[in-house]
Amino acid sequence: MSRPVGVVIPTRGDRPALLREAVLAALAQDHPVDVVVVADGVPAETVRPQVPGHDRVRVVGNRLSPGLPGARNTGIAACDTELVAFCDDDDLWLPGKLAAQVRLVETGAEFVSCGIEVEYGTRRVTRLAGTDRVTAADLTRSRMVMVHSSTFLFRRGTLWVDESAPAGQNEDWDLALRAAGRHPIACADRPLVRVRWGASHYVARWADRIAGLEWMLARHPDLAVDPRGAARIYGQLAFGHAALGHRLDAARWAGRALAARLGEPRAPIALAVAAGLVPASRVLALLHRRGHGI
Repeated sequence: MSRPVGVVIPTRGDRPALLREAVLAALAQDHPVDVVVVADGVPAETVRPQVPGHDRVRVVGNRLSPGLPGARNTGIAACDTELVAFCDDDDLWLPGKLAAQVRLVETGAEFVSCGIEVEYGTRRVTRLAGTDRVTAADLTRSRMVMVHSSTFLFRRGTLWVDESAPAGQNEDWDLALRAAGRHPIACADRPLVRVRWGASHYVARWADRIAGLEWMLARHPDLAVDPRGAARIYGQLAFGHAALGHRLDAARWAGRALAARLGEPRAPIALAVAAGLVPASRVLALLHRRGHGI
């Protein structure tokens, strides 16, 4: 039998039905798994009844810094497998996900992703990388939403999540950038994970999202070098400030976005939100229905 993959699923215990579906989907893969559910901010005893009883499933408490990065690292440390994979508690692995990725590891890949299917309300939109090899330059130019934490599979011990990420924001993008800096990320470029955006804890926490983007700019200076990538981040910062009602900051970041790339679409959108012409929530809903974020 193939050696199992360790699967780390952090949870706050506040969406038990989704958590149970995530665990069952991992167990249903055509590759053996050892699932570690990490209870973050709640006692492990409150989470255990929410997951299916199975000898391949454990529930442990977050033993490191509170929040998603510490929970992920707790899960990595709790695994004794050669390979470890992440899945968020509101996402769902689709059939064949692990087998396809393990095959890529067997050909020499150190870190593997895959395509996703974004679910928002009743709509599902496929997002693919368009390549079987994602580089650090790709992730600098674009966030590449399909390189999502719930798609990650990598050799345990090669990388850890940075627990300094503010409120856990962008810890997955940072991890992917560091991985791609070592070796290009191999991508099984077909939709093998269903990402459920409607249940995200982070979608409208604008102050945290702003802090996370500023943390990324400080941690990865190359993000400000590529004009297209820099304009995208500046536009996101403008939108975040606009959503918070910070008109001057929104205008300042929108100006920087347009200076970096005149055609950056987030700048005028942020200015429209800042001017009160359209609510931020309405913009996000329209984008999410198309499988995109701001």
